[in-house]
Amino acid sequence: MDKSKLHKLIDVAAARQEADLVIKNGKIIDVYQGKIIEGDIAISHDYIAGIGNYKGKEEIDVEGAYVSPGFIDGHIHIESSYMTPEEFSRLVVPLGTTTVITDPHEITNVCGIDGLDYMIEAAASTALDIRVMVPSCVPSTPFENSGAVVSAKDIENIFKTRKVHGLAEFMNSVGVINNDEECVAKLAAALESGRVIDGHAPDVAGNELNAYIAAGISTDHECSTIEDMDNKLSRGMYILLRHGSACHDLENLLPGVNEENYKRCLLCSDDRQIHTIFEEGHVDDLVRRCIKAGIKPIHAIRMATLNAAECYGIKEIGGIAPGKKANLVVFNNLEDLKAVMTFIDGKLCAKEGKYLLPVKRVDVTKVSSSVNVKDFSEVKLKLELKSNRVKTMNICPDGVLTKAGVEEIELDDKGDFVYNKDKDIVKIAVVERHHGTGNVGVAFLKEFGIKEGAIALSVAHDSHNIIAVGTSNAQIAMAVNEVIKMTGGIAIVHKDEVKHAIPLTVAGIMSTENAETFNEKLAAAHKFAHEVLKVDKDKDPFMVLCFMALPVIPELKITDMGLFDVNEFKFTSLEA
Repeated sequence: MDKSKLHKLIDVAAARQEADLVIKNGKIIDVYQGKIIEGDIAISHDYIAGIGNYKGKEEIDVEGAYVSPGFIDGHIHIESSYMTPEEFSRLVVPLGTTTVITDPHEITNVCGIDGLDYMIEAAASTALDIRVMVPSCVPSTPFENSGAVVSAKDIENIFKTRKVHGLAEFMNSVGVINNDEECVAKLAAALESGRVIDGHAPDVAGNELNAYIAAGISTDHECSTIEDMDNKLSRGMYILLRHGSACHDLENLLPGVNEENYKRCLLCSDDRQIHTIFEEGHVDDLVRRCIKAGIKPIHAIRMATLNAAECYGIKEIGGIAPGKKANLVVFNNLEDLKAVMTFIDGKLCAKEGKYLLPVKRVDVTKVSSSVNVKDFSEVKLKLELKSNRVKTMNICPDGVLTKAGVEEIELDDKGDFVYNKDKDIVKIAVVERHHGTGNVGVAFLKEFGIKEGAIALSVAHDSHNIIAVGTSNAQIAMAVNEVIKMTGGIAIVHKDEVKHAIPLTVAGIMSTENAETFNEKLAAAHKFAHEVLKVDKDKDPFMVLCFMALPVIPELKITDMGLFDVNEFKFTSLEA
């Protein structure tokens, strides 16, 4: 804030000068004391000048409605919505979201630093306050081929030359705990520049957890049990309660949130597809879920506002108080929390669900679709197994964890898998798409539910190779080839025919289409996957599938290099 703005802010606060805007007659949610106060909110330029009795050049009477600090998503990958930052902003601001902490490691894994730079530029063009973190693990492990490598030296340079907020989720917990030189160099670069470091440490406990936190990592969004949450809270971590399109840990963890620890808990969506935003909302949805589970409404709102601001050291947001940014959301009651107005930097950006500002889009040329597949054919999906007793990736409910299973399958005379409709076991494959290596990893997936056809997409966390699942080699190959033809996208095949083909023109992971148009296509594809292919109704067919390639989440995952045992942190055989 320059001196002239500061002079004016002080004068407005002292009621010596009219405010630019006054929000009158609101029930103001005081997240500092956990109570409701009444009065006017005076705004000067981007900032709140005061709370009390004020006059303004413009006045908006909210007639007793509630006024809350704007909602903050503590951790999200915007790319997982399939929308660019500009379109994502248009969708979530009318829902009361004013700030997100985003990790663009999806696009950075595909396009490298060009991808990061694109996200920084696009973020700056939006009304939404998008705080960009630097991806820490590109690739997430050395056990897959991604489109780029971001080194410790790269990260050190990024902190010096770009507007970024911190170091994003450090998924290589094994590397941190074992004092890996490159991991430590990345952490040191963040610590020396005074940046916050996000964590990612599912099931890490004991002395290993101590080592992980001692490295300067202050958050975790991967807790799936209250015991795990308690262990991390007791060691000073902030815990992000997650509810996205695939991972639903929030409800499991809320019984462990109490009067003593709720100030160390915040909310995040991590990965939330566009259809979930249309159907359920964004951070507002998470707040509603907290209230429904018995969390006091003002405590739930604090978890979505001040807690997140304090966690990430953003002093100018998170509460309604003099000197804070005028990021506010207005809603009529504390039950459904339906936003009727959203203000960012003192400007009315959305009203009654409508985004009021023009959408400015940046050029996507440098991050246009990238698909470089070599020598792929149906033959690469065939196996020559010696035994019919195999390891399976068993999908866990409400998340992206898998359990390692052992099953007996049917084989043909050459040792290849034969699908049996009475067993919920299918073939899953990952096709390398960045460097033309020709790599194809094949494994077995259980509890996905698909009984006919195939699905393929160029979204596969975190390296974003092409991932596919299906009931026959021919169907899988057809779906993969359709994705290659589109140079990135989502394909569904049924009875040897492509039924749905949705291009993703930005790095093979995001669309430049209008959100409503894209959502219609995606909804139709979801419906087809559930009703015709018979994917389990409780599973998002694309979101769940795309996490089956992430070799940092237990227990078994599949990469372009083969079946990976996350617990042992090494590749393993298909045969049991």
